[in-house]
Amino acid sequence: MSSHLDQCRYNMVEQQVRPWDVLDDRVLSTLETIPRDRFVPPRYINLAYADSAIPLNDSENMMHPIIEGRILQLLKLQPEDDVLEIGTGSGYLTACLAHLACHVDSIEIDEALAKRAAQTLLEQGVFNINLSCANGLDLPAAGKKYNAIILTGGVSEIPQAFKNALAENGKMFVVDGEAPVMTAHIITRMGENEWSDETVFETVLNLLVHGEQKPEFKL
Repeated sequence: MSSHLDQCRYNMVEQQVRPWDVLDDRVLSTLETIPRDRFVPPRYINLAYADSAIPLNDSENMMHPIIEGRILQLLKLQPEDDVLEIGTGSGYLTACLAHLACHVDSIEIDEALAKRAAQTLLEQGVFNINLSCANGLDLPAAGKKYNAIILTGGVSEIPQAFKNALAENGKMFVVDGEAPVMTAHIITRMGENEWSDETVFETVLNLLVHGEQKPEFKL
């Protein structure tokens, strides 16, 4: 690891992430620790710590570092937490989540991205994860409950199945709407059939594959 990239990582945290009100020491330490440059496609290594969305393929990008920092802070992850991530992408956010929580289940629909992320996470010694290649939006109706759920791409509507998959007091980060105005939410499960919904900022994310609104067929 070159000292140049180390300096770029430090600058990313101090000049981009911290000024966007990301002040949680555990989150800042995580971003300073995990080498983002190892997760970007090699041709974009010089942009690894830039305030930009780095392309991973024709339809998926890495999020801006400031958004990743905000997500990690908003979820208030604890060392004992179970996390579900829909859209592994590069695996960078997966590594950050795994650093802060107990275990991460991450689902990536694109097989090439899933394989690349799995290899990078292995090389970085991130073992408290379970990465699978599937359509993450096809969440089973009943099953595991999570303390935190992250959808790394946008959806037209927030799926109820994910709200149901939150443990009590669990938090979900999700972006809904359509470009150019999309809204990031933190949804917290307050009880068996009760959720709070906090709008946290406006942004634009590529829609998850199959995240677009289903057409309504009318006779």
